[in-house]
Amino acid sequence: MKPLEALGRRACEFAESTRENLAFLGETTACALGMLVHPGRFRLRDAALAFERASFDALPVTTGIGFLLGLILAFESAAALRMFGVEVYVSDLLAIGLFRELGPLVTAIVLAGRTGSAFAAEIGAMKVDEELDALTTMGLPPVRFLVMPRVVAAVAAMPVLTIFAELAGLIGGAIVLSMMDVPTPVFWRHVADVSTVFTISFGIVKGAFFGALVGLVGCAAGMRTTTAADGVGRAATSAVVGGIVAIAVADGLLAYLCYLWNI
Repeated sequence: MKPLEALGRRACEFAESTRENLAFLGETTACALGMLVHPGRFRLRDAALAFERASFDALPVTTGIGFLLGLILAFESAAALRMFGVEVYVSDLLAIGLFRELGPLVTAIVLAGRTGSAFAAEIGAMKVDEELDALTTMGLPPVRFLVMPRVVAAVAAMPVLTIFAELAGLIGGAIVLSMMDVPTPVFWRHVADVSTVFTISFGIVKGAFFGALVGLVGCAAGMRTTTAADGVGRAATSAVVGGIVAIAVADGLLAYLCYLWNI
């Protein structure tokens, strides 16, 4: 009976976790709608501080990864297209890939590893120190004071980080193609030809959506932190893993919808 007992226990844990996540999502949605009606309740100073940590402090890492991503994509693509003498079209491939897919995706993964874990650790430490219980006792909703500023900061930070990562990737691609005797003005002209307003806007909106997922998953992991010795560490790990999984699933669904709608 031990395998069946373990299976039943895992099923119960999964059902309880799903219930808690849905309750957290519902409470966060209700709080967001309430702040739209009463904007004065939003803690702008806390959101600005979280935005600074999530965006400007992460710019060096995000820009560096975007630059290396552009270099790698350009090298790998040019190696295949050079056989046909059309390595100039690497610029088109690089622009479309970065703007529509790779820019928001890679930036969101970096945000999940850097900022999502920080959100979970901060809120988890507050729960261990019983600060969340103190807020609840004083009639102050933890979701409004702790979760909403961080989620809004993550949503606002993602477009900034995505744009810098995409620009860095294009610069890396331009350097690679210049080494292959493709003039830099030709590279940027091809990039401008394929970079429509919709393509750029689609990537930015996708990045903001991924930022909301990272913020929600990170804060939810912090709110579920246990008071055990390794509770905060488990919460940070759960935030990173859960954020990356949520990003991958959401990106797959968006890609399928774009295929259905021929976008």
